[in-house]
Amino acid sequence: MSSFVTLSSGQRMPLVGLGTWKSSPGQVKQAVLAALDFGYRHIDCAAAYSNEQEVGDALAERVGPGKALRRDEVFVTSKLWNTKHHPEDVEQACRSSLAQLGLSFLDLYLMHWPMAFQRGPELMPKRADGSVCYADTHYRDTWVAMETLVDKGLVKAIGLSNFNARQTDDVLSIAKHKPVVNQVECHPYLSQAELLSHCRSVAVCVTAYSPLGSGDRPWASPSEPCLLEEPKLGAIARRLHKSPAQVILRWHVQRGVVCIPKSVTPSRIQQNLQVFDFSLSESDMVEVASLNHNQRFIVPAVERDGERVWRDAEHPHFPFLDSY
Repeated sequence: MSSFVTLSSGQRMPLVGLGTWKSSPGQVKQAVLAALDFGYRHIDCAAAYSNEQEVGDALAERVGPGKALRRDEVFVTSKLWNTKHHPEDVEQACRSSLAQLGLSFLDLYLMHWPMAFQRGPELMPKRADGSVCYADTHYRDTWVAMETLVDKGLVKAIGLSNFNARQTDDVLSIAKHKPVVNQVECHPYLSQAELLSHCRSVAVCVTAYSPLGSGDRPWASPSEPCLLEEPKLGAIARRLHKSPAQVILRWHVQRGVVCIPKSVTPSRIQQNLQVFDFSLSESDMVEVASLNHNQRFIVPAVERDGERVWRDAEHPHFPFLDSY
């Protein structure tokens, strides 16, 4: 099968990219360099990851005139953070990401979440009690501002992240430039079958973040199951002489889902791209899908009385209260 998916904009987006969320300062540059050297042509970034400068340093060493790669050979995504949803802030936020990445345009720019936070320089503006300061900017108004970025040539296409089906349709209903992607948490424990089906029906490609279950998330509990240690995946992996991670990534790409596994370990970065030389049988695909129990790991949450509770559930645009 092809290693690309064609977006509604006509762009070819590599099915496997390097994720940079949680990549520590001092590590992400080497991770991006390794990925490009191993053959990755898709790098996923975000202003909120606070490491775009390092990603840009790596891109500068490999991409551009006289370098190993032409700019049009590398697909770069970044994201608009919640504090920059006000229409007056959108273009400057995009230009800031471009400056840090050392690029003149982005291939794709996503609205990171549908929820707007208070404007300002802090990533997480909070009140004295620790609660987040929200803003009332509607994501539809933010979207209209993002469309001007396409018109000005700052981005090739725009899309969504962490939007549910209803919110995706809401944006589609007013869009001049349609969202080409919805990037969401997706892995065998959270297969997103309904959302994937819906997005496919409206020509929106789904990108899976945390495609391997985000086992390195800081709030992971020892009592939570580890996706990579699932016996069913292990059995398939042994039969195919592949790793459980490769089986999961292959499951994603056979569903037509783009995935952006994060790693800073060169051997794993290389291994994660080696998923186009084998296939899963129909029964394998069903077996992996059977692991789904709608387990969402990446939810904005706070500790209350010893439990993690959904921090932003009171926000009118919190996306995870709808069925999908």
